[in-house]
Amino acid sequence: MQTSEAVPATVRAVRYDEFGPAEVLRVVDLPVPRVGPDEVLVKVRAAGVGGGEAPIRAGRLRRVMRTRPPAGVGNDFTGHVAAVGAEVRRLRVRDAVWGLMPHLTFGSTAEYVAVPERLVAPAPGTVDLVDAAALPSAGTTVLTALTEKAELRPGQRLLVRGGSGGVGTVAVQLGRSLGAHVTALASARNLAWVRDLGADEAVDYRGDAATRLAPFDVIVDTVGTDLPAVRRMLARRGRMVALAVDPGHLAANVLFLARGTLSPSRRVVAFSNNPGTERLVELTRYVEDGTLRPVVDTVFPMDRTAEAHRRIEAGGVRGKYVIDVARG
Repeated sequence: MQTSEAVPATVRAVRYDEFGPAEVLRVVDLPVPRVGPDEVLVKVRAAGVGGGEAPIRAGRLRRVMRTRPPAGVGNDFTGHVAAVGAEVRRLRVRDAVWGLMPHLTFGSTAEYVAVPERLVAPAPGTVDLVDAAALPSAGTTVLTALTEKAELRPGQRLLVRGGSGGVGTVAVQLGRSLGAHVTALASARNLAWVRDLGADEAVDYRGDAATRLAPFDVIVDTVGTDLPAVRRMLARRGRMVALAVDPGHLAANVLFLARGTLSPSRRVVAFSNNPGTERLVELTRYVEDGTLRPVVDTVFPMDRTAEAHRRIEAGGVRGKYVIDVARG
């Protein structure tokens, strides 16, 4: 194993030992992660806070997620390579990188993480590493959703439900760059702000304006509630990409998704984001050419991760919350 500096024996990380409210999150000392032959050890600069992490931490998704306490939080990260395994070929010690934890695992809110090389790519050189931490998970999810799952084409009508959130802000930007006519649903206070991101139209999610603007060729749903009603806004050959579930109605959501996936018209697509190196490299290109920019609401130090979770649950976030690991 090649290293750049003396790696500490223990590292600080955010963990929870039981399901519960945000207060179960605490900063603890853990052994430094071991690096496998195909893995890199990353000294983390910052980690994103995903909107789906709060219900997982609270135990509301325990029937469909394998995550069990004790567990960490955070799915994506930015930082610098501190060590590489013997089989690592693309990355070198001291490289500035971004990446994700292995599929359906968490723990990037820590001073060091060890992950397979395929889940790490050079970070864009045009944005700060703290801001960039808002993008690896949300960005790769949206890239897969719009280009692969929905096959969005120029001139089509795209509806982004939850247009001011972490995933929604990326969908608005990418949809516009792909030549779609973008309508975003958001709260009244965020409408002008979402238009500035690139939405052709922004309407209050609490009214029926979106219904009157229907039909849409593609719908990206980041909310998870009232999915049948949202699907009815699709054009007959439209595609709806469901990126969230309602923890309070899991059984109904699963049944709806199963039926919608099999439908020949107004098809529903659901997937669990599991990108590889190519998708991360593609995301880097989109950021460096100015197509996408990270949208960060607030940056928290690591010892205020619980506050970030409380605010996620309260709603109203613009873009993403980011944990600046280096700030403690």
